[in-house]
Amino acid sequence: MFHPRRTLRALLLPLAAGLALTALPAQSAHAASTLTNAGFESNGTGTTTPTGWSAYSAGGQTAASFTETGGHGGSYRLTHYSASAYKVETYQYLSGLTNGNYKLTAWVRSGGGQNSAYLALKNCGGAEQRTDIPVSSSGWIRIVTPVAVTNNQCTISINSDAKAGNWINVDDLTFTSGTAGLPIKGSDVSSLAKSEAKGGVYKNSSGTTGDALAILRSAGQNYARLKVWVNPADGYNNKTRVLATAKRVKAQGMKLLVDFHYSDTWADPGAQSKPAAWAGHSYSQLKTDVYNHTYDVLNALKAQGTTADMVQVGNEINGGMLWNEGSTSNWSQLAGLLNSGYDAVKAVNSGTTVALHLAKGGDLAGTRWWFDSAVSNGVKFDVIGLSYYGYWHGTLADFQTTLDDAATRYGKPVYLAETAYPFRLDSKDSHENIIDLSGELVSGYPASTAGQTQWMKDVASIVEAVPNGRGLGIFYWESTWTAVTGNGWDPTDPSSGNGWENQALFGYDDRALPAMAWLSHR
Repeated sequence: MFHPRRTLRALLLPLAAGLALTALPAQSAHAASTLTNAGFESNGTGTTTPTGWSAYSAGGQTAASFTETGGHGGSYRLTHYSASAYKVETYQYLSGLTNGNYKLTAWVRSGGGQNSAYLALKNCGGAEQRTDIPVSSSGWIRIVTPVAVTNNQCTISINSDAKAGNWINVDDLTFTSGTAGLPIKGSDVSSLAKSEAKGGVYKNSSGTTGDALAILRSAGQNYARLKVWVNPADGYNNKTRVLATAKRVKAQGMKLLVDFHYSDTWADPGAQSKPAAWAGHSYSQLKTDVYNHTYDVLNALKAQGTTADMVQVGNEINGGMLWNEGSTSNWSQLAGLLNSGYDAVKAVNSGTTVALHLAKGGDLAGTRWWFDSAVSNGVKFDVIGLSYYGYWHGTLADFQTTLDDAATRYGKPVYLAETAYPFRLDSKDSHENIIDLSGELVSGYPASTAGQTQWMKDVASIVEAVPNGRGLGIFYWESTWTAVTGNGWDPTDPSSGNGWENQALFGYDDRALPAMAWLSHR
C-alpha cells in the first residue's frame, strides 16, 4: 500500500503562498512543441513546478502538486497529495504543433476518493478530452487520451479535486501522433425477451417507458450480445428466441454477438454440461453436433437478414466445453470441437469474427497457458474475449497486464467479454444477490450509481489503452436483467430469483442508470 511522503510537507508549505500568487492560467504557460520532462526526472524531489511544467490552484494549493521518488520508469514521479482538501492542476502548454490526431499516454496510480482526478487535453481547438485516473493504490495503470489538434497548440493537464489525504501519482507521459477509442460498446441482453414476457418494464432516465434496446442505443450502445442454449427448459435463449431478438437488435442499428454455450443451461468455468440431446454421443459425433448446431443458428440468422457480426465458440471455457470429451485435460479433442465451431461460423459467413472467451481477466499465467495450448493444438480464432469482474478476477493492474499480454503475445484483438458492477447492495426480490456485502466490493468503487459509473469508465480506459489499437471494446453483462417475477436464474424453476438486479443498467425504479454514460465512450 502506498503512503505519501509526509516529510515533504515541511518543505512545501512555506512555498505555497508565493506559488499561489505567481501561478498562471494554462494558456500563458511555458510553450514547447514536444513534452518536456515527461518523466519528472529533472528536478529530484519536492518540486512543485518541475522543469517544463506549471502548477495552478484557484485556492492557493499548488503545494499539493510535487515531485517525489518512486517513479514508474525512472526515479521520480509527480504526486498530488495534501493532508487537507485541495484542488490543483499541473500542466504543460505545447505550441507549434502540426494539426492532426494526437494521443496522450500516461502511467498513473490513485488511492481514490477524489471528487475528480483526471488527465485532460484542452485548448487544442476542439472539445476538451478527459480520461479519469482509475483507483489503483499499488499497480501502475496506463491510460490514454486522444485529441484532434486544430489550432497548432494543446495543453496537457493533470487535475485533482480532492478530499483530505487523497493522492494520485502520474509518470512517463508521451504525446504522439495517434488515435484511440472503443469500436465496441455493448451489453448482453439475453434476459430481455423473458423479462418483457413476464412484465418487465424499462424507462429512460426521465421515467418514460420505452424499448430497452432503444434506450441503450440512445445512450451509445452499438453492439448486443445474445447467448444460445440448445434446448433450455423455459424455451428462452434458444434458436427461435435469439432469432426474434436479433431482429430487434439489428433494427436499432446495432451489431450482433452470438454467444454459444453448447448446453441447455449456463456454461461457465464450473459447468460445461452437454445438452441432453447430445448425451452419450461419441467425440466424433460431438464435433458434428457442434458444427450442425452452430451452422443452423447462424444460417437462420443470415436468412432473416440479421447475420451475426461476431460469434463466441463457447462461453467462459477455462476448462474446455462439452465435458468430459472437450475438457482441457484432452486438448486435442477440445481443439477439434473448437475448430468445428469455427468452421461452421465461416461456412455461413466468412466475414463473421470468431472469438474464444475465458473468465481469466486478471490471470496472466492462466490465460497464457490456455491460449498457448490452443495455438499449439492448431485452434483457429480471430479475437480473444476475457471476462473481468473486479471482485473476482484480480486488480485493475492485473487485468491490464493480462489483456495487453494476450493482444501482444497472440497478435489478436482483445475485448472485455463480460464485466459489471453493483449500484447498490440490497435485493429487490427475495433472492440473495451475488454481490451483496461491502467487503466484496473493489476498493475505491462504492456500490452506488457513481461507483458503478466510475468502474465502467475505468475498465473502458484500460481496454482503450491496449497497445497497437487492439482493444476492441466491452460488453456489460446482463444490462437488462432486472428483478421480474418468473425471470430468475434457473430455466428449470419458474420460482427462482435473480441475484443480479443490483448490477443491471436499469435501477429498481426501472429507470436507465447513470452508468449507461460509458456507452458513449469515445
